[in-house]
Amino acid sequence: MANRHLSRSVVLQTLFEWDFRNFAAQHAREALTRNTNEFAPAASDSAFMEDLLKGVLERKSDLDMVIEKAAPEWPLERIAPVDRNVLRLGLYELLFSDRDKVPAKVAINEAIELAKSFGGENSGRFVNGVLGAVYKELGEPGKDEVSKKKKDIPYEEMPIERLGGAIVYALHGGDTYLALVHDIFGHWTLSKGRVEAGLDIEEGTKREIKQELGLDINIKCTIGENEYIASDPEAGKKRKHVSYFLAESPFTDIVLEQKGGLDDARWFKIGDALELNFYEDVLPIVTKALQQLQNTTSPKR
Repeated sequence: MANRHLSRSVVLQTLFEWDFRNFAAQHAREALTRNTNEFAPAASDSAFMEDLLKGVLERKSDLDMVIEKAAPEWPLERIAPVDRNVLRLGLYELLFSDRDKVPAKVAINEAIELAKSFGGENSGRFVNGVLGAVYKELGEPGKDEVSKKKKDIPYEEMPIERLGGAIVYALHGGDTYLALVHDIFGHWTLSKGRVEAGLDIEEGTKREIKQELGLDINIKCTIGENEYIASDPEAGKKRKHVSYFLAESPFTDIVLEQKGGLDDARWFKIGDALELNFYEDVLPIVTKALQQLQNTTSPKR
């Protein structure tokens, strides 16, 4: 993840926390320092994050008024907290940032990506609609600009980044447990990581799970694959291709790697895991894994 995108994610997390807990501005700044130290200690954009947070907080009334005008059928209190703060962040960059540093299209695309990553199934479309309406009212600034980095690349020509992920399970005390990770926006999901080119995908996945969770896994079978497009404002679009495996681990303590984006990891009994808040695109993978797991661990007659 590029530093700027990670920085925006941390600011969004802080805005979500500020909104949800009704923080004062000073407490929001303290929360940003805490979140930066915890989730993005290597980021060099602390000044960017501080300015972005300060700008959104100072312009909150103006930003909310724009949201209300652009989406009159959606009162602010009815907009999901993540979407509401993605809009505030995106609108601030669209309306008040230096366009030489943050072009209008970058502000919009970044907000859409944040909404897709951390919001609900329709968050990306909703944010795109609101910001698109404001963009048109502004006269579509930068519409005709040509940028080598922003040139549309056909899907088949986009660079591919390989990732390996796993539904990690363990048998303990007659029960089956799943190891899941929790992100900073309240979703439980699957552990995964980038597998370098030339490295066997299964071996790479084992290494990534070991690094992220501290667990030694034994891959049992392939569960499936999915692919999505990620947009980096500096590097452009890329295809992220994820291979998922069902993998067994000893029931040992999880040691979560300290890195941006994740704040917890735990073992859950299968029955409890089914009640968790998963991302929509992760649910089919989890469901298929549980079906396979039931066949694998059920007593033979």
